[in-house]
Amino acid sequence: MAINLVCYGVRDVETEYFDRLNKYNYKTTYVKDVLSIDNLHMTEGHEAVMLRGNCHASKENIKQMADYGVKYLLTRTVGYNHIDMEAARDYGMKVARVPGYSPNAIAELALTLAMMLLRNTAYTVHKTRKQDFTADAQMFSPEIRNCTVGIIGTGRIGLTAARLFKGLGARVIAFDLYPTKEGTDVVEYLPMDELLAQSDIVSLHCPYIKDSNYYMVDDDFIAKMKKNAILINTARGELQDVEAVIRGLESGKIGGFGTDVLEGEKEIFFKDLRDQKLEDKNVEKLTRMFPKVIITPHIGSYTDEALVNMVEISYDNLNAFLTTGISGNQL
Repeated sequence: MAINLVCYGVRDVETEYFDRLNKYNYKTTYVKDVLSIDNLHMTEGHEAVMLRGNCHASKENIKQMADYGVKYLLTRTVGYNHIDMEAARDYGMKVARVPGYSPNAIAELALTLAMMLLRNTAYTVHKTRKQDFTADAQMFSPEIRNCTVGIIGTGRIGLTAARLFKGLGARVIAFDLYPTKEGTDVVEYLPMDELLAQSDIVSLHCPYIKDSNYYMVDDDFIAKMKKNAILINTARGELQDVEAVIRGLESGKIGGFGTDVLEGEKEIFFKDLRDQKLEDKNVEKLTRMFPKVIITPHIGSYTDEALVNMVEISYDNLNAFLTTGISGNQL
């Protein structure tokens, strides 16, 4: 069925995948930037819109899209808190998400950030790029097989990360509100306080639930961590109180911090802000704490297989809407 689809946040390297996976021959328009008030007009003449995580589908934006004739709203993400679902229902827009994609994508990044901080590779490369090839005390590190890794959240991504760390010989423990049989085959479940006290590396892999775990990583959480432990967050920025994390870093309680997510990240990520002062002073402070702090701009799912999963399922969701009126991934 011929239909016009506009896709936001499509990077140049991704267009080849979008084209190759378009088995339904949708008439596609690609917009490199994420959805904003400045490019909202691009939805005019399109019945369907595909978003990425930092596209803000607010009530105002949805109303305007509906006025332009948009009937279907697809997000190539698992989470959908960037979409005003009440507004979508009010304007008769059908919405679908991607229920899951390659868990290895995020798990591998968590492992990479953890190992960079454990082995001080960012620090070391920063020195050698200045032609300083001396070895100093900061470069001395434990081996991962002598460390305990605490995984918070044992869904598909958390368990994949656990398997990767175990593959390197680490002891892996975990906390989850709802432990699973599959999880017990991989990790040793412990209460949260015991996990924090024993872990040399703490890696967050739980979903953000607004009224439940907002700022889960706070001063109390950090106080319970093992001294000089590494904290990794490739889940959601809302899970961490950045001011508390900074205090933990400055006091030496946190030995290293690696994050792929920030609260309010849509104001920063995917933008070239070189030589500009950041409005968020806490984030600016974090950037100045490199190499003790490593920040990546939400690239956890930025891999070939994850992209294929996200685009293919989004295309299938739209086809299901068009041919049957419903999608198994409908919200």
